[in-house]
Amino acid sequence: MDQSYSFWETVICGFIATFAMSMVSFLLGSIGLPVIDVGYILKEIFNHVHEHQLYTIVWGNAAYYLGGILLALLWVVFLQFRMPGNWFVKGVIYGIIISVVAGLIISPIVSMAGGESFGIFYSGTWYPVLITLGGLIMHLAYGISLLLCLEYAEVFRAKQSV
Repeated sequence: MDQSYSFWETVICGFIATFAMSMVSFLLGSIGLPVIDVGYILKEIFNHVHEHQLYTIVWGNAAYYLGGILLALLWVVFLQFRMPGNWFVKGVIYGIIISVVAGLIISPIVSMAGGESFGIFYSGTWYPVLITLGGLIMHLAYGISLLLCLEYAEVFRAKQSV
């Protein structure tokens, strides 16, 4: 199996994992947690930066899915052989890492670009604990579904045999 084949499989797995994370995000409301619509948040930030309502939800979701694909590529290139455990354990570890980085660095910086601050671990919001928990659940869904997808697609074996 060549590297270009595992590249496209990784892209598809990143897309699927991001979709799974989106569905979990929308289901959070059913268990009393805030629904975190990242595509909508990104659209609003894009429009804040450009003053006119240039961007629709399509652009926000495109950015969201590209971010999910980039996270899948980061996993395959840099982390897949550095983490212990089977695919499930690795998925949980990666989900936790993403959640910590998102709450500590990404969300505060991105929200400041949008004209307000969510704060570190969403401390500037009304429900920081609930949003942090919701984000963790979303990112666990992403990590587990990504690693399941990559395992099924045999991307790891492709990378090892190259």
